[in-house]
Amino acid sequence: MKKLILTILVLSFSLPLQAATLKIATVTPEGSQWMTEMRASAKEIKERTEGRVQIKYYGGGVMGNDQKVLSRIRIGALQGGAFTPTALSSQYPDLNLYGLPMVFDSEEEAAYVREQMDAKLRQGLEDAGWVNFGFAAGGFAILMSNTPVTSLADLKGKKVWVPDGDTISRASMEAMSLSPVNLPLTDVLTGLQTGLIDIVGMSPIGALVLQWHTKVKYVVELPLVYTLGFMAIDKRAFYKLDPADQAIVREVMERTYRNFDKSNLVDNQGALEALLNSGIESTPFNLDEYQKVRELTRVSTEKLGRDGAFTMALYEEMMQHAADYRNGQTTAAN
Repeated sequence: MKKLILTILVLSFSLPLQAATLKIATVTPEGSQWMTEMRASAKEIKERTEGRVQIKYYGGGVMGNDQKVLSRIRIGALQGGAFTPTALSSQYPDLNLYGLPMVFDSEEEAAYVREQMDAKLRQGLEDAGWVNFGFAAGGFAILMSNTPVTSLADLKGKKVWVPDGDTISRASMEAMSLSPVNLPLTDVLTGLQTGLIDIVGMSPIGALVLQWHTKVKYVVELPLVYTLGFMAIDKRAFYKLDPADQAIVREVMERTYRNFDKSNLVDNQGALEALLNSGIESTPFNLDEYQKVRELTRVSTEKLGRDGAFTMALYEEMMQHAADYRNGQTTAAN
């Protein structure tokens, strides 16, 4: 009997602690490079925590739109997701700042502003209850349509996709005399197929990955909206992990998102070339008209900020950093 008890004790101490599984939803399609890299990160985390932390991804939007994913997180069926800022803007509105329409002139300018402000936005997201691992640039969203768009007049009355819950984009589209149609990301392809929407704004790489490029004929290569993505895990679930395991997850996933942040910009340029090579036509947009559009959206955006859609002080800081970059008055990040 003593020998049996001793054997049981030895076996119990040799077994690993019960594994914690973090279930993460994403619209990223299975088989894509993004999903391949995320699964590689999950494998590394499992190995380095000796099986105590496992990440299970549900790709291709199988868990539904953002609202369904958030509902599943609230009841504990999921622990997190890969999101765009709109998904969590109701819980932390300042996530919308980088994606305000026509804020940045170039990728380089956006990168400089992010050097100054990413840490603040990441901390704000954590304070709102979401552990995150940094932001990955998605490139600029550009207009894609089935009829040529070269001026404000071409936009008037057209049905444009606006993400569910994105009040800022909706107001901006209305300011340009467009007719916004709210749809979750997972329904946009169907909307293009059925004619429910005429125009979408999306980065080239996003359009390729989501197959939207198969339903449009024209693009306008102007920086409309700066896009980014991130992973967010419910803080309550994350902090149940052992602190040492939390550190491993943060290390691996922060490295993964830094790599995404760098590679996505290169991939986005290649995606634009692929769109044009597929037969989609790039149409010029009158630059004087572009400045008119920019002014219309600025007025609309700042009104929303004064009404509390985001923190005006942070907006003004962002705009000042952008102005400093344009004027060559850059400073190192704090």
